[in-house]
Amino acid sequence: MNYVQSSTNISQKKILASTWQKSDTTWMLGLYGTAIGAGVLFLPINAGIGGLLPLIIMAIIAFPMTFFSHRGLCRFVLSGKNPNNNLIEVVEEHFGIDIGKLITLLYFFAIYPILLVYGVAITNTVDSFIVNQIHLSSPPRAILSFILITVLMIVIYFGKNFMIKVIGILVFPFIVTLMLLALYLIPHWSGAIFENLFIKCTSIEKGILMTLWLAIPVMVFAFNHSPIISTFAVMKRKEYGNIAEEKCSHILFYSHILMVLTVMFFVFSCVFSLSPADLMLAKTQNISILSYLANYFNTPIIAYVAPIITFIAISTSFFGHYMGACEGFNQIIINLLHKKNKKINYDKLNRITAFFMLISTWIVAMLNPSILSIIENLGGPIIAILLFLMPMYAINKVPVMHKYRGDISNIFVIIMGLISISAILYNILS
Repeated sequence: MNYVQSSTNISQKKILASTWQKSDTTWMLGLYGTAIGAGVLFLPINAGIGGLLPLIIMAIIAFPMTFFSHRGLCRFVLSGKNPNNNLIEVVEEHFGIDIGKLITLLYFFAIYPILLVYGVAITNTVDSFIVNQIHLSSPPRAILSFILITVLMIVIYFGKNFMIKVIGILVFPFIVTLMLLALYLIPHWSGAIFENLFIKCTSIEKGILMTLWLAIPVMVFAFNHSPIISTFAVMKRKEYGNIAEEKCSHILFYSHILMVLTVMFFVFSCVFSLSPADLMLAKTQNISILSYLANYFNTPIIAYVAPIITFIAISTSFFGHYMGACEGFNQIIINLLHKKNKKINYDKLNRITAFFMLISTWIVAMLNPSILSIIENLGGPIIAILLFLMPMYAINKVPVMHKYRGDISNIFVIIMGLISISAILYNILS
């Protein structure tokens, strides 16, 4: 009888896996919303400064770099024996407790700085809107940042399922609006970027290759949604069982197609609308490309729509990255409590984590450090290790993942990870 029920459940899950479900759409948009945030809104600035050729190369490698790396991380989470185990617990299972503790620290410090980035970005965006569009004096930064971050934390209070639904609701109109804005910019396209192409070609070693090399970490961050992959894999495994990997790969594929097409079209439209000097000024002002466009064109549509798009993008990404940061911070506390043989009150732990995230994000938002410096010097290299290198290492060392050996995509992922890490080290040492 149990065998018959088990066979029936497997058959039902296979039927679900072969058809596209509503939950699949929700997750496709959730993955998109987690990735499309501050990184994407700053990508045109870093990508466009170096000229057209680096931008074209970035467009070519964007999809394989994003899809293969995130699929590898998802496969790694799904390789655990216990279907409820998250990324950190699977690391402990495959590599031992000591390595698990190290990965926990790396995982937390890869994602936590991104939350800090969003705290700064959302404060700057709203402050710029108040000053430039509403024409009011800038409010006290401490009060403004506290209100904005508290609102985001209130949404988080209602739980993961609620956050995923909120992200899904916000992402669809966001995509439509972003594409309409990219189309709106077409009449403003100029040939300035083509002039910069020939300037950069006269010094290819210090121009195109250097710009592309140093922009890769920003690209990694711009398309990164690794913080939500652990939750995504666990929930899909509960839904589809042993055939979850196939379904997860399909969802990731369509999400990344949507992501790359919309983002790169938006990036090209922004870059064609501004000169490299304008992009450099936007970087100096430490504001997103949309905020700069609103001030640059001084038109009602961009002036009022652009900050709203920025706010939504940052908010959805904040929710997705909070899941990963919370997972890492909780595990750090759990490891400390286990060491002291103390019991864990998970409700109390989640409250402590939320309070820590609120206060620390608020403090950094008040200080207003350079957003791009945080992305390049903190988030990029650790994300590259966890997203690109660790799953590839597991494919060669963990028996249950040996079936993924031999794919050419594995070599590509390793190369992209090493490029990203080397670029960060160059920035730090130079």
